[in-house]
Amino acid sequence: MILGCVLAGGTASRFGSDKALAQLKGQSLLARAVDTLSGWCDAVVVVGRDQAPAPTLPDWPRPGMGPLGGIAAALRHGQDAGYETVLTCGVDAPFLPENLPELLNPAPAYLTDQPIIGLWPANAASAVEAILTSPGKHSMRALAEAINARPVHLPAAPANINTPADLRAAETQHGL
Repeated sequence: MILGCVLAGGTASRFGSDKALAQLKGQSLLARAVDTLSGWCDAVVVVGRDQAPAPTLPDWPRPGMGPLGGIAAALRHGQDAGYETVLTCGVDAPFLPENLPELLNPAPAYLTDQPIIGLWPANAASAVEAILTSPGKHSMRALAEAINARPVHLPAAPANINTPADLRAAETQHGL
């Protein structure tokens, strides 16, 4: 069983407004991410928001921990609910490869250009918790190293929407 997790807890300071609600071809980035993961996963959660088109979870152990806080929350939830793996993506990656689950299987694996896009074993919750509660480096790369995750390189990096200009470029590039 796969749990899908949309990471949507960032401040979007470069975007200038709530980028999760930014529209791409008449649909919010948040709704697009939930829909995409719904096609691959048994269930989907959104981490870091109070309201979303899917069940929500708060970051763990608290907001402001970056992507690892969202992944920790999803892994904890996934492990408690009996999921084998958790497929994560950011709200700002609207055009993921159609075969993403196959590319990332077996877990643990992540995209080299966007390491928050990954397939993680739910039992890695303790590893990410150890990273977040230690004084060391709190990064996706630290998690990948701690659990020996496999990097997956794509010929072209998926779109990463961080600014309104990125959104316009994605629309243009994908003919929207």
